[in-house]
Amino acid sequence: MDSDPAQEPRTDTRLSQRIIDAAIDLAEQGSWEIVRLHAVAARLGVSLDEIRGVFREKEDIVEAFFDRADEAMLHAAEAPGFLDLPTRVRLHRVIMAWLEALAPHRRVTRQMIGGKLEPGHLHIQIPGLLRISRTVQWMREAAYRDASYLRRALEEVATTSIYLATFCYWMGDGSPDSADTRRFLDRLLGIAEGASHAVFGPGAHSHTALPGNRAPRPPMEI
Repeated sequence: MDSDPAQEPRTDTRLSQRIIDAAIDLAEQGSWEIVRLHAVAARLGVSLDEIRGVFREKEDIVEAFFDRADEAMLHAAEAPGFLDLPTRVRLHRVIMAWLEALAPHRRVTRQMIGGKLEPGHLHIQIPGLLRISRTVQWMREAAYRDASYLRRALEEVATTSIYLATFCYWMGDGSPDSADTRRFLDRLLGIAEGASHAVFGPGAHSHTALPGNRAPRPPMEI
């Protein structure tokens, strides 16, 4: 049976980006808490139904805002020479690329996270856990991590902990170019690398062929 077009989600990439930008601009003028979708619609000169066709609720705009950070992280992994870097450096670059995408709106980002953590917002918090997991998986892909089984599970736990700790630190970091966050992240990655060497040895991971028939990478380290 053919699907009913009226029931299918309407997508407009250009409009979605305009909605995100307008919502963030309004939050910068006040706070994320007071942003209302009718104000976003008025700013853009569109109807509420047009916004509803792109975002089901205000929280979906938050998710789309963080999607931009995911995209920036993946683009950072495409830089020339990225695959020749040690894993520790690759992870540092992709995590910082994720944070740098949010940096122009650090205050609003803090407010968004604060809203997610309010008591009684389980409908927001549970999807938030899935968002963390999804972002970490893309971080691992961007850094070309290919461990399996127990080592993969341990790496996922370590990467998640490092990512969340760094994110929390970054939200309160006022240093130029987030220099303190960069050093904080480097220390955490150094600790994780030392722990990995102690458990698995520095060359315990197998070589992996790269796309395009490139030579195998050296053993991966973290």
